Amino acid sequence: MKKIIDYILKGQKIYVGLEDSKKSWKIVVRSGRIVVKKISIEADYKILQSFFRNNFPECSITVMYEAGFRGFGLHDKLKADGWDCIVTPPHTVTQEKCSRQKNDHIDADRLAKNLENGDYKGCHIPSEKMREDRQLSRLYEQLKKDCTRISNRIRRAIEFHGLEASFPQKSAWTAKTYREAALLVPDLEVGESLKFCLQMLFNELQLLRDQQAAVITKMKEIAKSDDYEKPVRLLASAPGIGQLTAIRLALEWGDISRFRRKEEFAAFLGLIPSEYSTGESERFGHITKQGSRIVRSLLIEAAWIAVRYDPVLLGKYNRIANNSLGEFKYKKIAIVAVARKLAMRLRALLLKGEEYQCGLLECA
Repeated sequence: MKKIIDYILKGQKIYVGLEDSKKSWKIVVRSGRIVVKKISIEADYKILQSFFRNNFPECSITVMYEAGFRGFGLHDKLKADGWDCIVTPPHTVTQEKCSRQKNDHIDADRLAKNLENGDYKGCHIPSEKMREDRQLSRLYEQLKKDCTRISNRIRRAIEFHGLEASFPQKSAWTAKTYREAALLVPDLEVGESLKFCLQMLFNELQLLRDQQAAVITKMKEIAKSDDYEKPVRLLASAPGIGQLTAIRLALEWGDISRFRRKEEFAAFLGLIPSEYSTGESERFGHITKQGSRIVRSLLIEAAWIAVRYDPVLLGKYNRIANNSLGEFKYKKIAIVAVARKLAMRLRALLLKGEEYQCGLLECA
């Protein structure tokens, strides 16, 4: 059987669907519109490498797997060995509407079939350096969440034990408020166990804030490097965007020239409306929210500041917000529209190499 398969597949194009999991890889190999091999192997690249070399030595091999927890390391190894590799976003993988079965082998078969049919969308693969630098932005976001989590835990502990009167009477606690509150813990008239717990929580919060400050320092350091100095300078010229936001956007976006049209960039950001249209009926919903939630958050924060400095952006905000009797939900819609317009302008800045000009009607 092996000789027959080798003869049939000699010099052919091989399409491989790989379903990635922590301990094993489910692999389906297709060629000539048929499945020629199904196998499950340990999640070890050396085993995958031997499988391809032993079974398909003279074939043109293309592998597709879904983007996931392993990132793009497998992609890099396959490309280094001379095999083509596509990493596809999980939400873009097409499947039959009537399918009621799902397991790893079925998913691998679907990936191989879509790959052979050309029915797929591939992820942009940043360079290894870009991915490593981008981790700074992701770590900063994680530390922000951790700070919020510990801050909430401190406030809940204070409320649970009825200690509100012993701490600053403020509705919103700032970082300074938490530092001041930490100094009050040793003098609390409570048992040693509770005092110890509160002290540990405040210590953890301070540690997280110190780590967050160190990450900010590192991001500002790489913002001055040759790789990022120009895009950071251009982005920071826009109202509402400082150096920290600029380097985070530069890291998250990478090479922006890959978006040939501004509509593609807006779709990448998830700032276009979802659509549920059929026949003569057209229906549009909320924004798709595809792409990075971090980037959308940064753009919306910048938009709230930008409307105070750029009359064109303010005019766009007012046209949408004031067209709805001032309802709050329409103000949110208006600021999202401003964020989208600001993003399109930032794209134009990076492509043209020009700094931001307030009041300019069109920038793209």
